Amino acid sequence: MSVSALIEARYGAAADFTLPALSTRAEAVLETVLSHRTVRHYRDEALPAGTLELLVAAAQSASTTSNLQAWSVVAVEDPARRARLAALAGGQEHVARAPLVLMWVADLARLRAIAHANGKSGEGLDYVESFLIASLDAALAAQNAAVALEGLGLGCCYIGGMRNHPEEVAVELALPPDTFVTFGMSVGIPAENLTTEMKPRLPQAAVLHREQYSAAGTPRALDAYDERLTEFQLRQKMTPIGWTRQMANRIGERASLKGRDRLKAVLHAFGFRLG
Repeated sequence: MSVSALIEARYGAAADFTLPALSTRAEAVLETVLSHRTVRHYRDEALPAGTLELLVAAAQSASTTSNLQAWSVVAVEDPARRARLAALAGGQEHVARAPLVLMWVADLARLRAIAHANGKSGEGLDYVESFLIASLDAALAAQNAAVALEGLGLGCCYIGGMRNHPEEVAVELALPPDTFVTFGMSVGIPAENLTTEMKPRLPQAAVLHREQYSAAGTPRALDAYDERLTEFQLRQKMTPIGWTRQMANRIGERASLKGRDRLKAVLHAFGFRLG
């Protein structure tokens, strides 16, 4: 698909802006980025040799705050371990079936060890800022890996459910203090004849603010998005609830967090002081 066609698919409507002139290279990159969709069904087939290492190289090419590189990734290929992680993530079968699951870790342990080796306490790691840096670094690295793997013809799915039972996940991965799994990512070769429709995103009128934040156009944008997403849900044989009601249900009650309301206490127990 062309870049303009992909933008239309991304929003469920034709672009209301003019595209700049694009080089062949730019078109190829944008086609990969704009084609992103979640893939949960994979062939029963191992990834080609060197794929994991290539994805890590792409991940390490992402930006990182102050060159702290405060993240790690645990690659899980053992079927039994994948099955246990799938159960911990709420019974997500694609975690068990994917040939590779990447567990993206906010990692301050390496920096703490460096501080101690240099006769310092590492007190600067004991604040929300440092945990935020580590989490952002992990997310940036993961997204670079996602773009790379999709460019290779692979598919992936982010797994936020890894935060449902963080203590058990930490034991499964033998994580040290000062580390935390921010999310997982199942990776595999998309199943043959799999056609996953691109899920529309919010209109730019809801997320793009020029010079200063203004929500003036948000209500109309949300109404339009509810309509488009309802149509998408009907085509996908999903409950036609739209987006705003779905999100209200998702954040409306503590129970909807599926145990993640405990994360502050969990992080303290993991060694993150969050001062």
